[in-house]
Amino acid sequence: MSRRPRSRPAIALATLGLLGTALAAPSAAAAPTTAGHPSATQSCSLGPKGATKHVVYIQFDNTHLRRDNPNVPSDLEQMPHLLSFMRDNGTLLSNDHTILISHTAGGILSSLTGVYPDRHGQIVSNSNVRFNGTGFQFPSSFGYWTDPVAANTTIPNMVTPTGANAPAPWVPYTRAGCDFGAIGTANTVLENTGTGPSGDITKVFGPGSPQFAEAQASAAAPSGTAARAKAQTDFVGFAIHCAQGSTACTGGQADVLPDEPGGYGGYKGMFGAQEIDPLLTNDPAVTGLDGQPIVDPFGQPGFPGFDGMSAAVSLAYTAEMQEAGVPVTFSYISDAHDFHGVAGNDHQAFGPGSAGYVAQLKAYDDAFAAFFTRLASDGINKSNTLFVFTVDEGDHFAGVEKTDCDGVSTPCVYGPGEIGEINANIDTLLFEQHPELFALDGSGKPVFDFTVHGDDAPTFYLSGNPAPTSSHVRDFERATAELTAANPYTGETAHPLLVAMADREEQQLLHMSTAGDPNRNPTFTLFADADYFLTDFPSSTCETCINAAFAWNHGDIQPEIANTWLGFVGPGIRQLGETGDVWTDHTDVRPTMLVDLGLDTSYENDGRAITEVLTGAAVPHGLNAHRGSLQALGAAYKQLDAPFGRFGMATLAVATAGIRTGSASDDSAYAAMDARLAAWGSARDALADRIADLLDGVEFGGPAPSESTIRSLTKQATDLTAEVEAATP
Repeated sequence: MSRRPRSRPAIALATLGLLGTALAAPSAAAAPTTAGHPSATQSCSLGPKGATKHVVYIQFDNTHLRRDNPNVPSDLEQMPHLLSFMRDNGTLLSNDHTILISHTAGGILSSLTGVYPDRHGQIVSNSNVRFNGTGFQFPSSFGYWTDPVAANTTIPNMVTPTGANAPAPWVPYTRAGCDFGAIGTANTVLENTGTGPSGDITKVFGPGSPQFAEAQASAAAPSGTAARAKAQTDFVGFAIHCAQGSTACTGGQADVLPDEPGGYGGYKGMFGAQEIDPLLTNDPAVTGLDGQPIVDPFGQPGFPGFDGMSAAVSLAYTAEMQEAGVPVTFSYISDAHDFHGVAGNDHQAFGPGSAGYVAQLKAYDDAFAAFFTRLASDGINKSNTLFVFTVDEGDHFAGVEKTDCDGVSTPCVYGPGEIGEINANIDTLLFEQHPELFALDGSGKPVFDFTVHGDDAPTFYLSGNPAPTSSHVRDFERATAELTAANPYTGETAHPLLVAMADREEQQLLHMSTAGDPNRNPTFTLFADADYFLTDFPSSTCETCINAAFAWNHGDIQPEIANTWLGFVGPGIRQLGETGDVWTDHTDVRPTMLVDLGLDTSYENDGRAITEVLTGAAVPHGLNAHRGSLQALGAAYKQLDAPFGRFGMATLAVATAGIRTGSASDDSAYAAMDARLAAWGSARDALADRIADLLDGVEFGGPAPSESTIRSLTKQATDLTAEVEAATP
């Protein structure tokens, strides 16, 4: 099967009745500013009648609405200023879902792009494994939007099924005349200080530039010094992508997007605190909402590191940019359930209700209280601002559940051996339990001809990238499915690791394969018990032991990982409070925002606009004409196409059972299962294409489809999902 690349021609703006004055000539209505902040953008008016002047998108890392311990208030319950803001002023969706593999990069990027990982390339994150002919490469998922996946290749890191660079999320806004501020948000900012041919500094500033010289000097400085950190502090983490004619980017660099649908010439950007901070403040450093200067671990003003992007830091930069006339800001906030030291120079895992965890959440809540007050004083509020709050993934807590504390009045105290993921060396486990898989070298040691992307849901890569039906792959899959490991928490000596397993056919169904760079597609994936972190690196990793440095696992399929939340407040948003009635996932964020803001898109989304949260005035006429029927179709579509939808979870159950069947002499049952998955996948993709075309067309100003067409597609999607569910073992 091949997933659809699906680009679409731009719809004539005249057909978008909801645009109002969104793309009209420059208006005198600029963003409110505070003293000392020049207005960077002359006009940014979005949504019905141009009522939306600001967009504030907040991207959390690992922050929970559900309780991790039933006695301890959840993360959001311990941030009442944020929770009340969403519940009282808009809609908080509690039945949102992540993607697979559910890690920071993949989750954020699917929210930004509106497509699943098979269409933006980060199918396994936060790093990839690639077959390179002679072995494996291990590129990071995090790189600036136009970076290649690895040195000495032109294949984009953010790759579409056709091999092109994925479209950038800031484009709809800058084309509409709105500057777009990026504050720590994945791949929209510089992520490294490389000066090689594919380094971020080379690509953006160019050889011979002062920034290039500084980055080279920084790289040559001794490790662990302020000089070594200086280039990251100055250039990484912050960006402003400017509209044409914006005064903010007068001294900036070309914002180059060579593969952008419809072209993207003549746009500029600003990159890093060195360029951006002078636009925001006359002081040496931007001041956080906690009153502290925002600095790196050495006290140098600028980017504090991604782990240092606390609420006080990220929200301060958000407010500063909004006040400086950058009306669209997309901001990242680091997790609160780990201690990151000063600007990310330390790491310690907390458990639910730990005193440090509770203190950090209190600091986050204080930051939101100050943030909302500050914006309100600037005239930035729910009447003129679209606020969006979301999270990249959920987490599984690996540790003992405390019953004698609530965290708030009585702290939860974790003793030695009561908190931490169970590290397990996959090489050791496989060789001890299935030595027949491995050849021995001259000294009698096993030759490990595979690697994994370490995770509680590790992806496996067998050397030479063998065919999925080869006897070696099948023997490996069956053996891996039988693995057991000691569990220090329960005292078990042979705890089964398998929860589910996906071969290459099933990975395609779960949007975990990319046609744009097949060398990064795993051989198979083990969704394991979420208490475990399975890895082959470093080779000295213990066979099974508790690693107290990390206690929050994700990437897997357990409900606490899969289930997330999503909040909307602002013009065009209904005030529904908190609801779990609408099933959504990360890909729905972008189309919902664009429809509410009256912006067009140059490609079709995998997600759908969540019209349940949008007022009738905020959507095109076609969506209102058959609103209830289209919502039913959208719900059926999500269950058919989303990784955590009923179709995907049912095929995963079928795949898991089929993978475990057969032997080297007779693998016919597996072959029959895989053929059935392929047939279901072809039917799903064809039907999902039709539904996505219909939804995308009507969401972005096309004519309303007939009621009979909507009902027919809804029935086909429901019937196909039911057929697969009926076949689950």
